[in-house]
Amino acid sequence: MTARPTLFTTALGTLAALACAGYAETSYPPVDVLLQSETTIIGQQIVYPEGPAQITAAIVTMQPGQVTGWHQHEAPLTAHMLEGELTVDYGDDGKRVYREGDTLIEALGSRHNGENTGDGIARIFVVFSGAVGTPNTISE
Repeated sequence: MTARPTLFTTALGTLAALACAGYAETSYPPVDVLLQSETTIIGQQIVYPEGPAQITAAIVTMQPGQVTGWHQHEAPLTAHMLEGELTVDYGDDGKRVYREGDTLIEALGSRHNGENTGDGIARIFVVFSGAVGTPNTISE
């Protein structure tokens, strides 16, 4: 003798199937965190400029041997090396070399100079977490 499903068990099964299907469609994909930090590459606390928030995303492309010139950032800058090699001189805080795949939070309000020290172009994806009216970069 076979048990017949009741209205309750049929409804419960249908709800479970719908819930699982909905979950599969709305579950968030895996996330590979590149970097999470409370400090810059030279150990400074990250602080945001005052004013209405403004995000700027850009790709910086540098030819071999090209330099940025001495400059500083007034807004926190997150950088991800897409390709090439970049050497940054932080003065008293030393030099650091970044290569494809490296991610960093750049020095904030501190002079530095970058140079493409690789054989090919260097491409860097940068995101400034700034404010309206605050310059992202100040060149000397």
